[in-house]
Amino acid sequence: MHSRALGALYGLAIGDALGMPTQSRSRPDIVARYGSLVLTFEPGPPDQPLAAGRPAGTVTDDTEQALLLARLVIEGRGTPDPAELASQLLAWEESMRARGSLDLLGPSTRRALGAVAAGTDIEESGRFGTTNGAAMRITPVGIATPSRDHGVLMDRVVAASRVTHNTGIALAGAAAVATAVSAGIDGATVGDAVQFAAAAAASAAQLGHWAAGADVATRILWAAGLVTGLVPEAAMEESVPAAFAVAAAGMGDPWLACRMAASLGGDCDTIAAMTGAICGACHGVEAFPLAARSTVAQMNDLDLEGLAAGLLAVRAGPGEPAGPGEPAEPGGPVAPAGGDAPG
Repeated sequence: MHSRALGALYGLAIGDALGMPTQSRSRPDIVARYGSLVLTFEPGPPDQPLAAGRPAGTVTDDTEQALLLARLVIEGRGTPDPAELASQLLAWEESMRARGSLDLLGPSTRRALGAVAAGTDIEESGRFGTTNGAAMRITPVGIATPSRDHGVLMDRVVAASRVTHNTGIALAGAAAVATAVSAGIDGATVGDAVQFAAAAAASAAQLGHWAAGADVATRILWAAGLVTGLVPEAAMEESVPAAFAVAAAGMGDPWLACRMAASLGGDCDTIAAMTGAICGACHGVEAFPLAARSTVAQMNDLDLEGLAAGLLAVRAGPGEPAGPGEPAEPGGPVAPAGGDAPG
C-alpha cells in the first residue's frame, strides 16, 4: 500500500512535470516540437504561455494544489476544512504571483474564492464550478480513504471540492479520480479502476448543484473502451484528451501513459497528472523509472514520502494497521454507471 500511495503522488508529479512545457499547446504544435510522443522532461520554451523558462522536471499548479490539499486532509483526519482550503488557495496564488508565475488559479476556483471573500456562504460559492480544478487536486482524498467506504469517500470528495466546484459534473470528475486512486491502492488494476471510477461518477453526479454538461460516467467508459488495444500513437489521435482514456491505453506502463497524456495538447499537464496518479496507484511507485522520480524530487520541494505516510495513517483510521483493503465491486455500493446516469 505504501508503494501504491507513493506511486499515486509521484505519478501525479511526474505527469504534471511532463506536461508543463506542452500545456496550452495544440497537438500539431507538440508533434512539431517534440515528435509524436514526449520522451522525457523538457524545459518550458520561451514562448510557453504559462511556464516560459521553467526548468525541466518542474511541477505546476496541479501538483502544488494537490499537496496543499494533502496537508489539509491529514490535519482534518480525512476531511479538509473548506474555509481553510479557500484561505490557503488564495495564499498559494499570491505566492505564485510573487514568484512571477502565470500558472495561477483556474476560472472556477478564482470565481468561487472571490465569492467567499465577498461573504458568500461556502455551500453556495462553488455552485458555478464546472471545470477540472477539483479533480486535479483530489488524489490525496483517494489515498486517505479506503474504496470500500463509499459513503465516507463521497463525503470527503464533497468536502474537498464544494467551496470551488459544488456542481454535479465537477463532483463526478473528482469522485472518479479519487475512487480510481483509492481502488488502485486497495489492489485494483487500471481496468477495474476505470469501472469503479465510472460508478462513482454516476453517484456523485447527483450531488451538488446542477450544471449542464456531458455525463462523466458514460464518457469515462466510452473513452476507455475507445482506445483499448490501440498503439500509443493511434490512441492519442483517436481518443478524447481524458485521463482515464490514456490510463487505459498505457499498456500497463505508467511512464508511457504519462508521456502520452503530456503529448495530447490543451490542458495536458492536468490530464497527465491525473493519469499518473491513477496509474501510480494501480502499479506502485516502482513502475516509474528511478531517473524520473529522482528528477521531480530534485527539482521540487515536495516531501512525497512524508505525505504518503500521513495519508495512509488517515486511511487506516485510529488504532488500525495500514493494511490492504478490499475494493468494492463496481455497481455494488455505488450507483451503476450507464447511459441513464444523471449528468
